Amino acid sequence: MLHIDSRYAAVLRKIYARLSQHDIVWAITGSLNFALHGLPVEVHDIDIQTDKNGAYKIEQLFAKFMTKKVTRCASKYIRSYLGAFVLDGMTVEIMGDIEKRAEGGEWGEPVNICDHRETITYNGLSIPVLSLEYEERAYRQIGRIDTAEMLREYLNDREEHQ
Repeated sequence: MLHIDSRYAAVLRKIYARLSQHDIVWAITGSLNFALHGLPVEVHDIDIQTDKNGAYKIEQLFAKFMTKKVTRCASKYIRSYLGAFVLDGMTVEIMGDIEKRAEGGEWGEPVNICDHRETITYNGLSIPVLSLEYEERAYRQIGRIDTAEMLREYLNDREEHQ
């Protein structure tokens, strides 16, 4: 049985209720995704991955809770449309059209999350999440090797017990 802090579960339910009423391509990523898959991790925030249009639509839907308007941002390894809001005291990050920097320094194409999305049933909801296989590759590509290794170990253990 999955154990996710009830505060995160309640916020996830509110996000799901609002987003499922609109034509938005989205998926939960990061630590909440890991927890939904059954990994014993501590969840610190909720991360939503979407496309550019979805990022701006989510910003509209949660306008009164926004703490950071959606803007084009870049770091060393990632470029996206990034925004954030706080719902019931929980931080929710929105990331749209994520692009990752290749080894040669060029930016890749925006990630099509539909290629990596799967569904997990949690508390009666069909939550769209990113596959752990994709997450492992993505974390490795952005230099977060510890997280990538944790995911690889979990995936290997899961394969051995199937």
